[in-house]
Amino acid sequence: MRILDPGRARTARRVAGSVAVLGVAAAVAGLGTYSTFTDSTSPVNTGVATGVLSLSLQSGGTAATVPFNGGAMMAGDSVSQVLDLVNDGTTAFGSVTMKMSATASSILDTDPTTGLQLKVAKCSVAWSGSSCSGTASTVYSGPIVVTQSMTGAASANPGGVDHLLLTASLPASANGSAYQGKQSTLSLVFDGVQRAGAGR
Repeated sequence: MRILDPGRARTARRVAGSVAVLGVAAAVAGLGTYSTFTDSTSPVNTGVATGVLSLSLQSGGTAATVPFNGGAMMAGDSVSQVLDLVNDGTTAFGSVTMKMSATASSILDTDPTTGLQLKVAKCSVAWSGSSCSGTASTVYSGPIVVTQSMTGAASANPGGVDHLLLTASLPASANGSAYQGKQSTLSLVFDGVQRAGAGR
């Protein structure tokens, strides 16, 4: 029969009790790491759309096909055409530029002085033939091949219209043989560039 020392027995019980307490604490701590409460906001929805940039060139309410009918011009002749430049998009342009270029060239467009000349006038209302009953102003006057910024163009804004009168003329001084029997093919384009992006 073994007789245990009472002091050693109490120490053993205290150690065992401490281990048991630590084990319970670890278990409780472990439960805490797997218990997570969450919350979320209610959905907030929005729609995003882009604007439409669109310029059209019209003559008599329909799409224009030629800037003017040149035909067989003689020195001193001129020909005019009424055109409407229409912003039929939903967004404003930052700038509008007119460009007349020669896709087939001759002395008629390469001579800036005696060759073909172009005048572009603008009226605040629709033209009646070559007459403006509103306020008229000159957009450009000079050689027919040109790139010209249209400052203050009404067509820069959605629904805006620039009522234009284009006149091409061959100066009376173009009467030498160098100008006879020549032909140029001209292309008229209006370019619109979007306004600069901005915070909305």
